Amino acid sequence: MQTAALLDRLKAECRYVIGETEKLKHLTLDTLSWRQDAQSWNILECVEHLNRYGVFYLPAIESAIRNARKTPGDHFAGGWLGRYFAKSMLPKAKLNKMKTFKDKNPLNAPLDPSVIEVCIQQQIKMMELIERSRQVSLDIRVDTSLSKLLRLKLGDTFQFVINHNLRHMEQIKNNLLIQGNN
Repeated sequence: MQTAALLDRLKAECRYVIGETEKLKHLTLDTLSWRQDAQSWNILECVEHLNRYGVFYLPAIESAIRNARKTPGDHFAGGWLGRYFAKSMLPKAKLNKMKTFKDKNPLNAPLDPSVIEVCIQQQIKMMELIERSRQVSLDIRVDTSLSKLLRLKLGDTFQFVINHNLRHMEQIKNNLLIQGNN
């Protein structure tokens, strides 16, 4: 895939997440805190989950870019494992439930609407990192939250994290639909 086209698409997807997250600012605390059942996340928990991943991935990506020694290329193919992880995060018509790591699970955490602004700021930072990545190879490696031994290519990491964000935006939309707040 053309590197520039990929980075442009990723920035557009971040802008979409920002737009959808901005809409949440206008919802009541009751709407943001509503959950379908005891084990499902409410909207604030979905947003906080994204924030917890951002706390890990934004510095990891920034560090990889800062320490990059490879120059940018015109094409990015990605690795087989990175493509697999990125694809697994894509939203589907019926979202399949996935287990999350305990430290990334915000279920029943005391949250308030301030998590929404944190998410927006993280998305802005992600767009800045995408722009900075135009100066380096998308083949440089980035640490993952999955294992200290597993590192993915920068291009795959961007796709994995952004697909994960899109997935949870769909979860939030489904929550609103169930509540009747579409």
